Amino acid sequence: MQLSATQRGILALVVGIAVFSLQDVILKRLSGDYPLYQAMVIRSLTAVPLLLIIVRLMDGRLTTITTPNWALMLARGFLNFTAYTAYYLGLAAMPMADTVALFFTAPLFITIAAALIFKERIGPLNLIALAAGFLGMVMIFNPSASVFDPAALLPVLGAFGYALTQLATRVLGRTETAGAMTFWGNLSFLAAALALTVVFGSGAHDGATHPSLAFLTRGWQEMPTNDLLLFMACGLIASIGLSLLTYAYRVAPSSSVAPFEYSFIIWGVLWGWLFWAQLPTALAWAGIALLIGAGLLVIRAEAARA
Repeated sequence: MQLSATQRGILALVVGIAVFSLQDVILKRLSGDYPLYQAMVIRSLTAVPLLLIIVRLMDGRLTTITTPNWALMLARGFLNFTAYTAYYLGLAAMPMADTVALFFTAPLFITIAAALIFKERIGPLNLIALAAGFLGMVMIFNPSASVFDPAALLPVLGAFGYALTQLATRVLGRTETAGAMTFWGNLSFLAAALALTVVFGSGAHDGATHPSLAFLTRGWQEMPTNDLLLFMACGLIASIGLSLLTYAYRVAPSSSVAPFEYSFIIWGVLWGWLFWAQLPTALAWAGIALLIGAGLLVIRAEAARA
């Protein structure tokens, strides 16, 4: 049976999301032994030749990466690096499912930022989604618990940065290809990770006890071959996952494939349970459901507006 373009897009996105989730497992597993910037340096170096191949396949030539907008491309990449750094620092300290769910407040932030920056109107469905998403976020935070971990704010900060990155992508996408933006974004990741290596690599800031802070400030560590290969695998995972997601949005309407982004939460719950015996609380489950519903409302509203 031959699949339609929309079905191929949905399949590519679901597989791409599953592939990306493996990177989270690796980084969370090794976050207690290595600094995040070390993982990002190795991942980004591994991804360079792979992304050149992807640009060649997607764009038909490599010249698309030579652009007069290189400074804006780098700025977008640094913003994305900040977003994912916040997300992964939160992941080091929090259950995987909760971290992933909080990161999916991004559609709500995209709605707010688009209204402020592009003067887009926030309709009734968007307002309902914003209210439901905020309530769901509070339920996952569970501020009435005896101990509130400030690390819970990190994936939300990451979601906000990711939302701004997506708005920058919308602007740059008018003149730049997806492959070129991905390539320059990877260069930004590499440059930022090397800058953090200069600051923290000597180990002068070692000693932090909180998992998130330790994941940021720990000195560069020697690693056995198995761990090095795992970090290099992150470069392969990121390259394959990104190419699948890019293909999905190229061949199918975004309103058709975007709801399947939430399959990431399924993987977050599954990997958290299998590897760390972590499951969301009943209140967190309800918050996750509200966040998913709010995100789907935003997507539906955007599709209707389009």
